[in-house]
Amino acid sequence: MSEQVQAGRAANSMPFQKYRPFTPIDLPDRQWPSRVITQPPRWCSVDLRDGNQALIDPMNVDEKLRMWDLLLEIGFAEVEVGFPAASQPDFDFIRRIIDEDRIPEGVSIQILCQAREELIERSVEALQGAPSVIFHLYNSTSELQRRVVFGMDRQGIVDLAVRGTELVKAGLAGLDSNITFEYSPESFTGTELDFAVEISAAVADTWGATAEDPIIINLPSTVEMATPNIYADQIEWFCRNFPGRERIVVSLHTHNDRGTGVAATELGLMAGAERVEGTLFGNGERTGNCDIVTMAMNMFSQGVDPELDFREMPRIRETVETINKLPVPERHPYAGDLVFTAFSGSHQDAIKKGMAKVDRDHWEVPYLPIDPEDVGSSYKEAVRVNSQSGKGGVGFILEEHHGVSLPREMLVEFSGLVQQLTEQLDREVKSDEILDALLKEYVVESGPYRLLDYDLLTGRKDDQRCVARVVVSEQQVTIDGEGSGPIEAFVNGLVETLNEPLNIVDYHEHALDTGKDAQAICLLAIDDDGGRCYGAGLSRNTITASLMAIISAMNRRWKQ
Repeated sequence: MSEQVQAGRAANSMPFQKYRPFTPIDLPDRQWPSRVITQPPRWCSVDLRDGNQALIDPMNVDEKLRMWDLLLEIGFAEVEVGFPAASQPDFDFIRRIIDEDRIPEGVSIQILCQAREELIERSVEALQGAPSVIFHLYNSTSELQRRVVFGMDRQGIVDLAVRGTELVKAGLAGLDSNITFEYSPESFTGTELDFAVEISAAVADTWGATAEDPIIINLPSTVEMATPNIYADQIEWFCRNFPGRERIVVSLHTHNDRGTGVAATELGLMAGAERVEGTLFGNGERTGNCDIVTMAMNMFSQGVDPELDFREMPRIRETVETINKLPVPERHPYAGDLVFTAFSGSHQDAIKKGMAKVDRDHWEVPYLPIDPEDVGSSYKEAVRVNSQSGKGGVGFILEEHHGVSLPREMLVEFSGLVQQLTEQLDREVKSDEILDALLKEYVVESGPYRLLDYDLLTGRKDDQRCVARVVVSEQQVTIDGEGSGPIEAFVNGLVETLNEPLNIVDYHEHALDTGKDAQAICLLAIDDDGGRCYGAGLSRNTITASLMAIISAMNRRWKQ
């Protein structure tokens, strides 16, 4: 590299020097890399809290009710429903689902609260009458927050957490509910691990956590600061070193600042965590929270029951988009409009072949990690055609959308025409446009040959006789032939009248529609001295469609 190029790059480089790499965790005997996720975690949706506070237009009470109903339908047994002490809409929503008896048996509502007496009193007021409650207390513990925000040392932060736990315990004493306490050392990923254990243990001791009545210790990646393996190391280190591990449930709450929130959560489960907080489709502050849809479907794709129901993914996505007023990206895993779609010719060919051999009891189709039907999508949408596509895609669409299977040689020929069409339109070609192009190219009634009408009669020796009136170069002629069937009889009549060789090969017949008005399409090739030439015929009568296909092939041969 020349000195001039080096100097230019130095002058135009990004200011990477202002950032420092995250210090790895000293855990040489880490165990999580060899572990496999074999069961789902305890799921907790935070769509109504974290998700809501990240919206441009936060949900109103009615929208929260729609989201609540959706979360219950999907199967969440733990839902963070808001911060009632800080938000009147949150308070009103919580009171509504309690007063209207909208909390099913076995479902816990979770609320968030800071360690301040008046906020705790307001939260308890909101929770009166709730059958099962998770009270979530948090305070930030990272070195940066201690130094920059609070101006406190470690002991001061511990005292804050312990005092808050005492206040919550006293405040909830009169609440007639099944109560679980949750504590988050917020900004855990920026907290020294020994201090994270120290403060969490102090909270557990203060609450009186036991193996029979554990508390939740939520270890949030409030800001994603390193690669997912480091988060897993942090979780494993914490689980190994916490005194009385059996008296806590370790929960994960990742964010997606580095784009690896799902990966960090998966590795965190492998490292020993038992619970996951996240949102549908990852909506959350900055780049978002852990995407529970992706997390759950990743497990599903590995043969693990996620115990969440996403069989109606398009409806779930549409509901969430309407409530959040944010689109789910087209390439979103498992839920995006294009996630099961292939435009590449080689991908389309592989999918087409895989679909022809698929075993419904053991899914294996190239480029489709799961069966689209399992999440309410269609096989038909797996392939779409643009300028990057090939014959496999064209053939797949004709078969799946219209029930038409082209002979291979005809498919190769027609795919070239579709390629030209995509380049001419400069966009994707829709399935109906592909069928229209097929009919326009191969159903050829304009030319020297035209079928006017025909009659089928009984010939000699039980053969079929076909008498037809045909226009040949603007001259009407009558042909009369016999054969084992109407098509052979028609061809023999043409050969005798025109005195030209004509053989029918590659004959295929399909129904384009269903019901009494269904049309048949016949695809065939004539083979004469000029080689093979394809034609198509379309009619409600299958014999008429076949005869018209012969005429179309003859007209196409003449045009060539």
